[in-house]
Amino acid sequence: MLKHHLIHPQINALLGRAGHHSRVLIADGNYPAWNKKGPNAELVSLNLSPGIPTVVQVLRAVLSAVPVDQVNVMGIPPDDPYARQGEPPVWNEFRQAVRDAGLSLPLEPILKWDFYQQVESPDHVLTIQTGDQSLWANVLLTLGCRTVT
Repeated sequence: MLKHHLIHPQINALLGRAGHHSRVLIADGNYPAWNKKGPNAELVSLNLSPGIPTVVQVLRAVLSAVPVDQVNVMGIPPDDPYARQGEPPVWNEFRQAVRDAGLSLPLEPILKWDFYQQVESPDHVLTIQTGDQSLWANVLLTLGCRTVT
């Protein structure tokens, strides 16, 4: 029986095969998950229904299971109408999840089209598609390494 919060067998298996610098995308329900992924990436669709589960729920589970070196979010292009509204409210939930996991990592935005390119890299190993309907709620994690304790 697993002790961390992530109990999905396929996701655990994929994370177990990932190594340092591997990238994991937790995508909102609007993300084009099937056609925007790396050549080595597998897609796990958890989008049960609109809003279920949320990206932050999945983020909390993943952070309980693996070390993370970097947390990127999909940044809003300055010419996008949403950019005038400021930072998406869900980003504060992401920050709280990262802090709750005991990490002191900032959210680092990558502009939308560059974000897609980062996801399409060979380092991308897993996309977890959620049903989250929050706008700009995509998180790209760069995995760290397990250290001797």
